[in-house]
Amino acid sequence: MGKVRKYSRLGLVITLALGLVVGCSNNAANNKAETTTKNDTSPITFSYFGEDANPNWQNMQDDISKEITKQTGVTLDAEFAVGDPAQKVALIATSGDYPDLINPKGDLNKLVDAGAMLDLTDLIDQYAPNIKKMFGDQIKRLRYSNDDKSIYVIPTYSAVDGKTFVAGGGFELQHRAVKEAGYPEIKTLQDYENVIKSYLAKHPTDETGNKNIGLMLNSDDWRMYISVTNPAAETTGKSGDGEYYIDSNTNEATYHFRTEGEKEYFQWLNHMYNTGLLEQDTFVQKNDQYLAKVASGRVIGLIDADWDYADGEKSLKTAGKPEQTYGHYSVMLSDKYKDNRFQSTGFIAGWGIGITTACKDPIRAIKFLDFMASEQVQVLNNWGIEGKQYTMQDGKRVVPKEVQERIINDSTAFSKETGIGFYTNIGAHYGDGVKDSTGNYITKNYPEQIIEAYTAADKETLQAYNATTWLDLFPKEDQFPVKAWGAAWNIPVPSDDESNILANKMKDITWKRIPEAVTAKPEEFDKIWDDYQQDLIKAGVEKMEKGFTKYVQDRVKLWNE
Repeated sequence: MGKVRKYSRLGLVITLALGLVVGCSNNAANNKAETTTKNDTSPITFSYFGEDANPNWQNMQDDISKEITKQTGVTLDAEFAVGDPAQKVALIATSGDYPDLINPKGDLNKLVDAGAMLDLTDLIDQYAPNIKKMFGDQIKRLRYSNDDKSIYVIPTYSAVDGKTFVAGGGFELQHRAVKEAGYPEIKTLQDYENVIKSYLAKHPTDETGNKNIGLMLNSDDWRMYISVTNPAAETTGKSGDGEYYIDSNTNEATYHFRTEGEKEYFQWLNHMYNTGLLEQDTFVQKNDQYLAKVASGRVIGLIDADWDYADGEKSLKTAGKPEQTYGHYSVMLSDKYKDNRFQSTGFIAGWGIGITTACKDPIRAIKFLDFMASEQVQVLNNWGIEGKQYTMQDGKRVVPKEVQERIINDSTAFSKETGIGFYTNIGAHYGDGVKDSTGNYITKNYPEQIIEAYTAADKETLQAYNATTWLDLFPKEDQFPVKAWGAAWNIPVPSDDESNILANKMKDITWKRIPEAVTAKPEEFDKIWDDYQQDLIKAGVEKMEKGFTKYVQDRVKLWNE
């Protein structure tokens, strides 16, 4: 393993010195050297794999993709994850059959361990001025670890210099249900439950006689984290650190299911299930069934991220049923806890896109990734093509009314045609609130444009709460200190590390016990929970916590040297 990685780096240094490029592979005898001219825009195809699904991808036949190919000559032969993305990356790593470019999210360690990734440090230094400019002195955060200072990926899941303007998570309720309840205060689980319960009491079925659904969660594979388990931490004041709670004073990690308040959260879900307010198929249905139910308009409440249920909600907008779409609410277990979902991580680096040792032309590839970080592509990916998806009026980018209506009411077709947003995680990018050289915002996520994209139902609900955006209903990030470790979920841990092996055991236990506890009879809940906690201890949860704590503390050290 070490020899493969060492060889790759040595080969890269030689090629940079000679102005050539090594096309690396697992078999050194198959390496090929190719000359890459400075402004080469001749046609080239790079294979690409990304862990995120993209059902709207049109094989680069949309407006934005065509423009990218025109400017660079690059076409992506893209594959997006179907099923378990972590398993797919593991197969790629063990097979040795690597794509040219890969976006492995939290599974980078599998590829690094296999010697599959190129160290991009020298490539960035010599061929990527846009990337160097964007990251500036934060480029040290791109380093893999204290022991391995290589840069294996360009971060694409964490925007640079951004501000939070969008609240796309929390607890969701249909506008019609909140309106009928008289726009009550929605701050606790009880408040949230009351809206659902009162609506179903008056409207047990929809207009065609089908049963309305109170609350629905998405438990299909990895979505279990987003919709079922993460909310237990979030409703008890523990923000966005995946499966861990990190003590901000000691930087010590605890498996969050062992912390205060989480038993009570799952006991509430048990109550919702036993009273018929939680969809009985929650733990057996697949994602497409979940989205179909959202699209039916029968689901009153969700606990999810908007990007996860977006396709179902788009169908409601297309059908002219905005009152059956969702608003986002800051809901906590009780008023004892403060919502810190939007506590700042700072720039967290971590997940992103890298070049593998199988890449046929690493210099051309890094130039492509540098182009993706340019101001031109930032604007293109967020706004589209001037004269088609936006116009310039008095020096400002403006989305024409007819285009805006399509974005709101026909977003799936619009997305396929334009490709807007497809490249957010395929290139480094600035965050919301950052302006370009013309003084315009790079993204559309700034208050005025966010409001413009709201439906009439969104605006009516927000007005009732004296708010202009959903973020107004949540505590702001400036009310909390920046987390020194960034986000625990994006700290890389070697796949063969004991804490990682133990983490998989804890996941298996948790994904078995949590559904069991939620769907149990109320009188059985306490015993199941106690057994669950004992299962974790017997499986080595304390050793896992201690092991992961080291990685958290190492991250803090790496970032603050």
